[in-house]
Amino acid sequence: MPGGCTWTTGLLLLAACAKVVVWADDGDAVFIREFTLMRRDHLAEEPLRDGGQKPEDPSSRTARSEEDKDTLWDAWGSWSECSRTCGGGASYSLRRCLSSKTCEGQNIKYRTCSNVDCPPDAGDFRAQQCSAHADVRYLGQYHEWLPVYNDPDNPCTLKCKAKASGLLVELAPKVLDGTRCYTESLDMCISGVCQIVGCDHDLGSAAKEDNCGVCNGDGSSCRLVRGHYKSQHASGKAEDTVAAIPYRSRHVRLVLKGPDHLYVESKTLQGVIGELILDKSGQYHLENTTLDYQKLSDKEVLRITGPLGADFTVKVQFASGADSVVQYIYYQPIIHRWRETDFFPCSVTCGGGYQLTSAECFDLRSSRVVVDQYCHYYPENVKPKPKLQECNMEPCLASDGYKQIMPYDLYHPLPRWESSPWTACSTSCGGGIQSRSVSCVEEDMQGTITPTEEWKCLYSPKTAILQPCNAFDCPTWLAQEWSPCTVTCGQGLRYRVVLCIDHRGLHAGGCNPTTKPHIKEECLVTVPCYKSIDTLPVEAKPVWQKQAIELEEEISVTEEPTFIPGPWQPCSRTCGAGTQRRAVRCQVLLSFAQSVADLPDDECEGVKPATSQSCYRTPCSGVLGQGKESEEEEEGEEEGEGETPEREELHDWEYEGFTECSESCGGGVQEAVVICLNKQTREAADQSLCVSSRRPPQLLQDCRTQPCPPRWDTGEWSVCSATCGVGLLTRSVACTHRPSRDSNNTEALRDGDCPSPKPSPVQACNRFDCPPMWDTRDWGQCSQSCAGGFQRRQVLCKQRLADGSILELPDTFCPSKTPVNQQPCAKRECPPQWVTTDWSQCSVTCGNGIQRLQAVCRKLGEDGGHRTVDSENCSLMARPTRIRLCSLRLCENSVKPHPSILAQRKLYIQWRKGKKLQLVVGGYAYLLPWTTVVLRCPTRHFRKGHIRWLKEGRPLFGLPHLSITSPGYVKIQQLRSSDAGIYTCVAGQAQEHFVLHVLGSKQKLSAPESRPLAGVRRKDGQPDTASTGVRFQEPPISLNQYDSVVEHLLKLKGSLQSEKDTADKIHSSEKNRSTPEDDDGASSEHLLLIADPERLDEIVPSLSAGLAGLSGEQLLVQLLSELTATRGETNESTLHPPETAESSTQGPLLYKPKVKVHAPRPRMPVMIQRPRKVGAVPASEMIVHVGVPVLLQRPVTVELRCEALGNPEPSLKWTKNGRELRYNSRVSLSSSGSLRIQSPIKADEGLYTCTARNRLGSTSLSSWLQIKGGNGRNCVQGNGTGPNGPICSERKNSSQPVESCHGQACPFRFQMDPWSPCSASCGTGSQTRRVHCMKGPEGRSIEVESKHCLGTGRRPSDNRQCNLLPCARWVTSHWGACHGQCAGPGLAKQQRHVYCQDTNATKVPCRMCSGLQRPSSLRNCSTEACTLHWHVGPWTQCTATCGRHGFRSRQVTCAHRRTGKAAREHHCMWRPRPPSWQRCNIVSCGRAGECRDSTRYCEKVRQLELCPLPQFKSRCCHSCRNT
Repeated sequence: MPGGCTWTTGLLLLAACAKVVVWADDGDAVFIREFTLMRRDHLAEEPLRDGGQKPEDPSSRTARSEEDKDTLWDAWGSWSECSRTCGGGASYSLRRCLSSKTCEGQNIKYRTCSNVDCPPDAGDFRAQQCSAHADVRYLGQYHEWLPVYNDPDNPCTLKCKAKASGLLVELAPKVLDGTRCYTESLDMCISGVCQIVGCDHDLGSAAKEDNCGVCNGDGSSCRLVRGHYKSQHASGKAEDTVAAIPYRSRHVRLVLKGPDHLYVESKTLQGVIGELILDKSGQYHLENTTLDYQKLSDKEVLRITGPLGADFTVKVQFASGADSVVQYIYYQPIIHRWRETDFFPCSVTCGGGYQLTSAECFDLRSSRVVVDQYCHYYPENVKPKPKLQECNMEPCLASDGYKQIMPYDLYHPLPRWESSPWTACSTSCGGGIQSRSVSCVEEDMQGTITPTEEWKCLYSPKTAILQPCNAFDCPTWLAQEWSPCTVTCGQGLRYRVVLCIDHRGLHAGGCNPTTKPHIKEECLVTVPCYKSIDTLPVEAKPVWQKQAIELEEEISVTEEPTFIPGPWQPCSRTCGAGTQRRAVRCQVLLSFAQSVADLPDDECEGVKPATSQSCYRTPCSGVLGQGKESEEEEEGEEEGEGETPEREELHDWEYEGFTECSESCGGGVQEAVVICLNKQTREAADQSLCVSSRRPPQLLQDCRTQPCPPRWDTGEWSVCSATCGVGLLTRSVACTHRPSRDSNNTEALRDGDCPSPKPSPVQACNRFDCPPMWDTRDWGQCSQSCAGGFQRRQVLCKQRLADGSILELPDTFCPSKTPVNQQPCAKRECPPQWVTTDWSQCSVTCGNGIQRLQAVCRKLGEDGGHRTVDSENCSLMARPTRIRLCSLRLCENSVKPHPSILAQRKLYIQWRKGKKLQLVVGGYAYLLPWTTVVLRCPTRHFRKGHIRWLKEGRPLFGLPHLSITSPGYVKIQQLRSSDAGIYTCVAGQAQEHFVLHVLGSKQKLSAPESRPLAGVRRKDGQPDTASTGVRFQEPPISLNQYDSVVEHLLKLKGSLQSEKDTADKIHSSEKNRSTPEDDDGASSEHLLLIADPERLDEIVPSLSAGLAGLSGEQLLVQLLSELTATRGETNESTLHPPETAESSTQGPLLYKPKVKVHAPRPRMPVMIQRPRKVGAVPASEMIVHVGVPVLLQRPVTVELRCEALGNPEPSLKWTKNGRELRYNSRVSLSSSGSLRIQSPIKADEGLYTCTARNRLGSTSLSSWLQIKGGNGRNCVQGNGTGPNGPICSERKNSSQPVESCHGQACPFRFQMDPWSPCSASCGTGSQTRRVHCMKGPEGRSIEVESKHCLGTGRRPSDNRQCNLLPCARWVTSHWGACHGQCAGPGLAKQQRHVYCQDTNATKVPCRMCSGLQRPSSLRNCSTEACTLHWHVGPWTQCTATCGRHGFRSRQVTCAHRRTGKAAREHHCMWRPRPPSWQRCNIVSCGRAGECRDSTRYCEKVRQLELCPLPQFKSRCCHSCRNT
């Protein structure tokens, strides 16, 4: 390996306590394990000359904290540079122990740094450390090392594995600080120990990311999504989608149970689609996302930690067998979030203003701003409040007048939200919406309110433009209980009352009449109108028979097995005592078949009812054959016919059933009924016929023992709520339950537990119209807070009708005494307060001073007037203080500074294409076309906003590619030939010019004729002044003086034509890549050759005389060498002091270099160029810095100084004419490297070059030495050298006269014809011309062969390219959709795309079509909203036939003109709204004595018996005439 190590991350491999690499005799390196890796920039900043320790910078050590002062430690030192430049590194700080004893604690502490993501191509940090050992032999051979991650035992050792052999080796005991301990953790290794790092990148922090990936977040930036999927094999599809998981989702987990298989598809934001087949367990990667897939025997599990790098669609591929089930869960990000904006522009430019921030809804997916509705969709998103700050606090200049409005001015309120009244509610009940318009307004000092931009009001929340209204429930119909049937038997009618009840529980109108329940229906009484007593209902039978029937309650079939008794059969005897039987079956109801089934008796529980009982109809008469008697009975009767029974034997006491139960439920008591019974007839007899002493005892038994069901408990009716106009009776109705008979407490239950219907809690009452009455509203706010004000209220005449509606009537319908609508209020005395008066006098009598706003303490009296009181009464309130500047006449001894322009006398030549150049007025510029130029005009004592610009003496206006910015700059986008000219900056009476040439253009600049630059004096001796009020001065030198010099310099540079082609032609490669200059953002110095006009003025005379020969070439070579050297130094950012900058209005500016101390780094040598003249030196010496030509006219000692910078320090070497310089007693080298020549002679003339060299490279700078005088040979200074030495040319002394030529003695010259027209109008054509070789004077010259002109210089070209721009035209797309608010008919807008296209239908930059008229991309159109109009309905009948009180109304709605569909009213507000009511029948009510009605309410007046009142009788004469 050569003498060094290759290190890919900019780190050095150094030994710490041991050498790293020991070189063997054969040149191979022996690997030693103990070493430490350090960054190169951790080395000492510079070598110490004395070999001692580097002194510590006191400023780098912080002050000792209070904690350190109590210990023996010094303060902590400054933090070291970060161990990494990205991906998270470590930095440390040291402190030293101030005692000879041992200090407690650590002398080093760490923190994290460079916590930014590394670029994708940077590679893994641990892998870089392993690859650093690829050039070091291990076990005698080289290896390619791969990192070993997540070592559980010691994660901070550098363990690597050989790629080829799989050998696992610990290459270093410690990894570099900042290396991650584990791949899935932020913990990092510092000094070989794994340190905990939180998500906030702080050491030892316990901060964790929430499920959304936000450090210490609350989980509000995402949502949990759970789902369940079941495959459907029967659908016939081969695959199906399980879930679509959006971009940036996290913690995805899917579990599939079944025979199917999972696979994943992805789609990026750019539309790139990918697919991932999961065939075996392991890790997969898709769109920068890691997927963990586990395939088990009975299920598949897919886990993705995230965030997802694209939209993932998880699909299932069907397999044969049963259906599969997939359960999934993931956290979906909320992609629309609020983002705070920067501060808006200041509200004023000076004098103190304010500026605000706002919040915009940002789409995290597309990284663009969207409308606010997207963020309002998520309730988790809270819009941040705007911030307000002051700005532009400096006072305005005197020329503008001092601004009165300051931020602390209490009398100038901030802009505020102003809202219009709410529109009518969209619905009358049940919840509607009403809207209003809200705009930002501004109020000036005079109280005038004007609308302004919305952002000015964003410091406070915008008031709502929508609000809910009429949220109460709509009125509903409430039906009362039915009345009894109108008949007692058969079919009749029954009635009920139906009320419309509103949300307050009052009877009012507003219910839908189509849904009103019916108030009458037929009813049927089950009592037959003509029936025998046996078939009468229970109620019609005798009491004792009713009791008997009630004892035998009917039992119905249920779903539980139950004994069901059948009807009793007729009695076995027609007279006397007999027996009757019935069938009792065990039955059950089958609910699914709705049929009854018989079961065995043992299936039923309980006692089976009796199947027989005794019966007795009528006594037998003794006649045979009557009835079905048995033989025994017949015999008995025959035996007893002749006997008379005893009294006590014929009648006896017997029990005959039980009384009715004392309770209907919950357990009651019933008593056995004892009757005196005739034994023969079995009929009840009078109790006196039975012996009272033989009366049986009283028998009691329990009954109705089952618990009582819930029942309705109703209270007493209340008093009617209204005396007229329909009131309500109310009562309490509750569902209650008493647990047992012994309990006196009842429990309240739900209404559903009680049987339906629920008894009505309300009932209508007093259903008749009320007389008209006064309705008074609440009192309004007091007009004043003190000293007596007044408040008003609204008083209306209203009548409540029987249907619950309220009718508003004219005031004449109500009683004559109207309630007061105004009353006094706030009678307490007002406290005194400060009141501002006039401004005080200016604090100075001349110049600039201040004025204060005076304030006095005043008190408001009872009479409404103010009176001044002692200021102590206002001491508790802050006294208002306002100060403003005042400016009086100038003081006599003050001198107002005149404005001046800081111009720079420079000549700029652009030799390389670039994006942007910044130049300063006062010089010349030769620039390439299509370059962006910013022309600056620095001024003193003058506001930049008042700078004016002229071109060719005329005011300069903005063009599509030329603009004048607020700081006074002129910006020209993509320079073209028409932009060449003379630009003048005018600041007051000062002005400076700038001459701009465009390379490639043959246009010669000339002074404008209408407005000459030269200040021509009129006959009266006053200078001529342009209309702008500025006297134009003549430029310091002629406009085209340097054209030829610049053209020859660019030809010598060899880059003019190529740069023209690059600037003019648009290659396809320019769209895909940029030049290095563009990428690096090259500064103006990289693109320009900058020359001093003074330097050109020195050589132009010599140049003009020598352009025809080698002397001219030599001068140009030297000049180009000087300019290139200067540019090279500027490129290297050397400390190049500029020459004294001169201004047209002030003295020279001294140069003060700003030197910044940088950490030394290796750099190539750089020459330092000094000013041409050096201080004050003896007259016998000349000190010149290399790079400047030396011209000697007298014998002096010359010292050529050469200074260079570099790291390592460069060595200097001198050469003369390209050969090593030989030193002697006259030519010597000083200790500083300067070259001294004592009394130079002709032999010392030549090109002296100083070369600085170090290991990184070299650079050189040259100076020509020329001795002038006599008729000897002069070697013109320059940097050009020939093969045998410097190029010198002889020329005669300039003092000799120039000979004029006559006839054939005149020299040869070239003569050119005009260029022919271009062969193509676009797309690159060509032009030709003829070039002749002429001899003889002008006018009499003749053409000779071309060879005679070969000695006169380069032959002019006879062809050139022209019209280089491609052939292009404007092309438009179709018009887009019409959109926008409709402020009038046809004022919405639609857009289309307009672009420049060449003949091949390829888009090209718009500048290619700049010469053509661009079609419009925006036009007005008509939207659906603009087809809306006001739709008016018919007028209602007038409320009066005569008089002044009649009016009529109609419905006015905003509707679509074609469909008639209604819309919100604000859509039609662009045209006036038609009136919805108007007065009518405004005519006299006729002759006196004519009786007629003048209002339509007269029928109500008669019904309410209001005719006796005079005010009603006069207006309802006709209706009241018969009352």
